[in-house]
Amino acid sequence: MTKGSTALILPGGGARGAYQVGVLKAIREIAATDDNPFPIICGTSAGAINAAVLASHAHEFDIGVDRLVHFWSSMQCSYVYRTDFWNVFRSAARWALSMALGGNIIRAPKSLLDNEPLRGFLEKTLRLEGLDTAIKSGSLHGLTITASGYSCASAISFYQGQPGIVPWSRARRHGRPAKIGIDHLLASAALPFLFPAVRIGNEYFGDGGIRMQAPLSPAIHLGADRLLVITTRDEKPDPPPEQPAPYPTSGEIGGYLLDTIFMDTLNSDLNRMKRINHTLTLLPEGSRETSGLKLIDSLVIRPSRDLREVTHEYASEIPWAVRMLLRALGGWGRDWRMASYLLFASSYCEKLISLGYQDGLDARQDLLDFLQN
Repeated sequence: MTKGSTALILPGGGARGAYQVGVLKAIREIAATDDNPFPIICGTSAGAINAAVLASHAHEFDIGVDRLVHFWSSMQCSYVYRTDFWNVFRSAARWALSMALGGNIIRAPKSLLDNEPLRGFLEKTLRLEGLDTAIKSGSLHGLTITASGYSCASAISFYQGQPGIVPWSRARRHGRPAKIGIDHLLASAALPFLFPAVRIGNEYFGDGGIRMQAPLSPAIHLGADRLLVITTRDEKPDPPPEQPAPYPTSGEIGGYLLDTIFMDTLNSDLNRMKRINHTLTLLPEGSRETSGLKLIDSLVIRPSRDLREVTHEYASEIPWAVRMLLRALGGWGRDWRMASYLLFASSYCEKLISLGYQDGLDARQDLLDFLQN
C-alpha cells in the first residue's frame, strides 16, 4: 500500500451518508492495514461529518471506521432534528401564516426542521482534537469541509492540514484555512429550507453542495492526483412514464433539487476531468508540463440499488409528525427522494451500511488496483 496523493471525496446525501460508511468498512477489510490510505479527505453535507470523523482518526484508521459504523448504527431521527409534533407543527404553521400575512406580522421560521439536536449529538460524539494529532503524525495531509456562503454567493472550502497549503480562489470557489469545528460541519450539512443556516464569522453558510460547481477541486488544490469518490445515488436512468404523469409536488421538486445539488454537479465534474485527462494524453510531455494541468486518476463507488426503494421499505421509521409534514409537501408516497434524506433511523442506516459494504467487496479488485497503483 502506497499513499501517494490519494484523496477520499465524500459528497452529501443526508441519511444516505450511511452508505459511505459501509464502503469504508469494506475498504478497511480489503486494504488489510491500519495505515490511512487517504491522506487527503474532503467532505460536503453529511459527507462532511463522515470526513471529519475519519480525518480525526487518520492516525488510527481502523478505529475511525469503527466509530463511523457505531455513529450511524445508533442513529435516530431525534438525534438530528426535533421530531415532536409541537415543534414540527409550529414551524409549518409559521410558514403558512407568514405567507398569508405577507411576512408583516409573523416572520417565517429559519427552516422547516430544527436540527439543534444534531449539534449536541456531534459535540458528544466527535473528537475533532484528533485532527491535530493526525496532522502532526503525518497520517493526514489535509481535510476540507465545504459550505456555501449566502452573502458572498460562493462555495468556501474550509481546510485544516499540513503547513504550506496555499489558499485558492476561483470563480465562486475559495479555499480558506480554518480550525475545523462543529459549526463548519453543521453549516456544510444545512440542507436548504430543511435546516437553518449557520453563522461562521460574519456570514451565514448553508449546505456545501449549493454553490460548489467543481466538487473535485478542493482535493486537487490540496495536491491529490488520485480520487476515490463514494456517491450516494445510483446512475440507472428512470424510465419515461408510459402514461401522462401527475403534476410534480413541492416535495418531489425539492427531492430533485437535492439530487441535483449533490450528484449532478459531481457527475459533471467527473466528466470534465475525464475530458481534460484525454486532452493531456494527446499533448507532448513538454507541453503537458507547461499546461499547469495534471492527469488525475479516479474511481467512483455508487450504490448498486436505488436507495429510494430502500427508503420505501423503511419509511414507517420516520416520526409521525415529520411524515405528516412530508405528506403536506407532497414528498411522501409517489417519490421517496426527500424522505431518503431525512430517514435517520438506525434500521435504515444499518441497511445502507450493509449495502455499501457489499458494494465495496464487489469492487475489491478495482479498489486494490486503485489503492496499490
